[in-house]
Amino acid sequence: MSNAQVLEQSIQINASATVVESCITDLFLMHRWLNPVLRCEPIGKWSTEIGGRSRFIILIPIIQPTLKSEVIQREPGLIIWGFGGFFQGRDRWECQPNQTGTLLVNRFEFEIPNPIVSWGFKTFAAKWTQEDMKAQLRRLKRVAEEVYQGQI
Repeated sequence: MSNAQVLEQSIQINASATVVESCITDLFLMHRWLNPVLRCEPIGKWSTEIGGRSRFIILIPIIQPTLKSEVIQREPGLIIWGFGGFFQGRDRWECQPNQTGTLLVNRFEFEIPNPIVSWGFKTFAAKWTQEDMKAQLRRLKRVAEEVYQGQI
C-alpha cells in the first residue's frame, strides 16, 4: 500500500489474552464494544478463522456505507481482517500477554482510492476515527475486564 494511512492504538487490559481475544472473536461480545453506529454481520457463518467473511455497516441513514472484510491472518492472539470497498486495507488486532494482563494493539492501515472520498475522510473523519478507535478500545477493555471477573 503505497499511500497507506496508519492509525494505531493500544490499551492495557487487566484480563488474560484469552479473554481479550474472545471479546474480538465472539460476535455477541464484539457488539458490546463496537461503536453503536457500526454493525458487523457475518457473510455466511460467523468465523474469525482464515477466510471468515463479514461486512461492517456504518448506520448512516439511506447510504449505509459497507466494508466487506475477510480474515487474512490468524494465530493465537492475532487476527487480521483485510477489507475492500470505499477503504482498502487491513485491521490488525494483537493480544500481547504481560505481567498485569494483556496489551491490546489495534492497527488500522488503509488506502482510500477515490480522491474525493480520501479528501473528505482527511478533512472531516480522520480525527473522529482516531478518537473513536480510542473509545472503542476503552469499551473493549471494560467488556474484557467484566468477562474476566465473571460479571458477564
